[in-house]
Amino acid sequence: MTVHLEVAEGVGTLRLDRPPMNALDVATQDRLKELAEEAARREDVRAVVIYGGEKVFAAGADIKEMQAMDHAAMVLRSKALQDSFTAVARIPKPVVAAVTGYALGGGCELALCADYRIAGENAKLGQPEILLGLIPGAGGTQRLSRLIGPSRAKDLIFTGRQVRADEALALGLVDRVVPAGEVYTQAHAWAAKLAQGPAMALRAAKESVDTGLETDIDTGLAVERNWFAGLFATEDRERGMRSFVEEGPGKAKFL
Repeated sequence: MTVHLEVAEGVGTLRLDRPPMNALDVATQDRLKELAEEAARREDVRAVVIYGGEKVFAAGADIKEMQAMDHAAMVLRSKALQDSFTAVARIPKPVVAAVTGYALGGGCELALCADYRIAGENAKLGQPEILLGLIPGAGGTQRLSRLIGPSRAKDLIFTGRQVRADEALALGLVDRVVPAGEVYTQAHAWAAKLAQGPAMALRAAKESVDTGLETDIDTGLAVERNWFAGLFATEDRERGMRSFVEEGPGKAKFL
């Protein structure tokens, strides 16, 4: 299998395993969707890390496989391609991408599906599809522009250039840069901390933010309002408020 789901301490690691460059061929895309949906369902998975290994995150699509496809074949495949990445983006739990080495094309688009991105100092990110006479097709034109703004996204998409970790941080494309050898450890620590938090409130927060980015503010406020009121029916809310009153802030233990 080219993608594995490993679970420890409430954290599910979606590990890409297609050496040497983790090229995202059709089989890998389908497996990624399958495991993302499994991680979303499993109660023992409370947060997720996406990781490609110590040397490379994912260097993009399998170009040789794509070269063999004609227009009709890609019309049939393109939705499945997007659906595999959307399955990751819609995991209703905190998701962090642990980026080492290259995250190009589909690899960059996969990192964009996470809620937070930790990159190694050796990371290089970009959307080089224009150099193939194409555009990003797994969500890059949409998620990248929402993350870093349309002008910066167009610069990367129009030129196809790669950015190193420091520039990616300045652009807002990644959220933290660490030594390459610490990427997975720090990503897992971020996820493990959130895995101890109130699962339903974290789900509500993620859905509220993501929905708000995709719609008008009135709809976004309605989603927030409904989730906010709904959380008053949860045990985590009772536990959190009781702990605050009795022990002070930040000491609640959630199930």
